[in-house]
Amino acid sequence: MHKSEVLKKIRQVGLVPVLRADSEEEALQIAYALEAGGVTVLEVTMTVPGAVDAIKRLASEAGDRILVGAGTVLDPETARACMLAGAHFIVSPALNLRTIELCRRYDVAVFPGGLTPTEVLTAWEAGADAVKVFPCSAVGGAKYLKALKAPLPQIELIPTGGVSLSTAGEFLEAGAIALGVGGDLVDNKAVRAGKPEVITENAKKYLEIVAAHHAKTSHQK
Repeated sequence: MHKSEVLKKIRQVGLVPVLRADSEEEALQIAYALEAGGVTVLEVTMTVPGAVDAIKRLASEAGDRILVGAGTVLDPETARACMLAGAHFIVSPALNLRTIELCRRYDVAVFPGGLTPTEVLTAWEAGADAVKVFPCSAVGGAKYLKALKAPLPQIELIPTGGVSLSTAGEFLEAGAIALGVGGDLVDNKAVRAGKPEVITENAKKYLEIVAAHHAKTSHQK
């Protein structure tokens, strides 16, 4: 899939669920529970045991339906391993210029982390496709995102940390192109309890919030 299509799909879905799991099997169960709820984008973090293998398996089993990315990627070597496994986008909690350079070389979407205006601008100027604002809730949540967007309206931002069903709308209103969602959506306990439908139902609720925001913004145009 071309990078422009990857970015288009992420905007469309409006969510990048951050998948953390204790095993490859659990990661796959969560991925399919999200897909059942209509969320066809997800990020497998490098903190998952066998994360690269999980990406490879998801890409081969469901790559035509689910857009699989890699998260918590801290260096270019890891980014390259994830790309070879089939990851279509690379996400990091921090800013590593060599990782951005590698992703640009191979035309793979990259969302490095940035928090301060300087970090966000540095990431964007280095060629980031969007900047992951992390940890967003720790510095004011949607209000902080809105404050960042005021002087930097051209920079695409994906807030992560503190995104929940109650705050999702505020983050979108503040100018996020998509939301990095963790535990509030990707509920490992539900899968372990044999209730993946909890994730599926939450996925639908999040998509309703995104759809309402898209309808509102297209109406305003």
